[in-house]
Amino acid sequence: MQTGNEEQAEYWGKSASGVKWLTFEDQIDTVFAPVLDLVLDRAALSAGMRVLDIGCGTGASSLAAARRVGPSGHILGVDISAQFLDRARVRAASEKAANVEFRLADAQIEPFAPQERDAMISRFGVMFFSDNVAAFANMARAMKPGGCMTFAAWGELSGNPWFRIPHVAASSRLGNPPKVDRNAPGPLAFHDIDRVTGLMAEAGLVNITGEAVELRLAPVGGCEDTAFLCTRLGPAARVLAHFEGTEEDAQAIQDAVAKAIQPFVSGDGVHMPATINLFQARRPD
Repeated sequence: MQTGNEEQAEYWGKSASGVKWLTFEDQIDTVFAPVLDLVLDRAALSAGMRVLDIGCGTGASSLAAARRVGPSGHILGVDISAQFLDRARVRAASEKAANVEFRLADAQIEPFAPQERDAMISRFGVMFFSDNVAAFANMARAMKPGGCMTFAAWGELSGNPWFRIPHVAASSRLGNPPKVDRNAPGPLAFHDIDRVTGLMAEAGLVNITGEAVELRLAPVGGCEDTAFLCTRLGPAARVLAHFEGTEEDAQAIQDAVAKAIQPFVSGDGVHMPATINLFQARRPD
């Protein structure tokens, strides 16, 4: 597959870190369910719509969208990871979701059928492109005139203890890894709403909005379960990998995370605040 994002294809498609997202699929889908609901509600999908789902991963977003558009609609789920899509197809088959198709593709350069889709959605799938303007323009070409693009990205690190607490715990234990450009492709690349809306405008989109939405994430289980997940994925995992941390290091970081998230425990579990940037725009008529 030709791609403009070879590093991302390698990471999500072949690396041990990418495989972890398959291992923790159920937990990830649960904790990010409020984000997916936000995207789908704002996208206002309805029966018969044809929708493009970018960065569909193992299929949770595509299948949820398929239920909203019904059998007369169609969802095309796109991802850069073949192993994720293999799992997505299994899930679709188990649900007998005949209105869903999955495609291995880099959405930045994929020659989508022009003006075929009523809408584009994404839950955390658009922050990894090497050329954001080119990616937005290419995805817009797949939409019909007036078609709406709706996607969620992580907001500022300070508003997202899901990232901040594991990062602090891992760095305190092992040290700070080399600094990277905060706008470089990665989970937090779209933290700056004004920057992202500017990129969307440069790509030719119109009626552009960006809003920081406050949500609560409810991971499966208690503090220890949440700390385990946070330590195996995200910034803590990257710090551990960079410094070649031991199992002892991982356990110490996990313990520190579990202690730090205690304030977010309520009677029925952990409820972590999150700041999610919700973006929408339309292809010009």
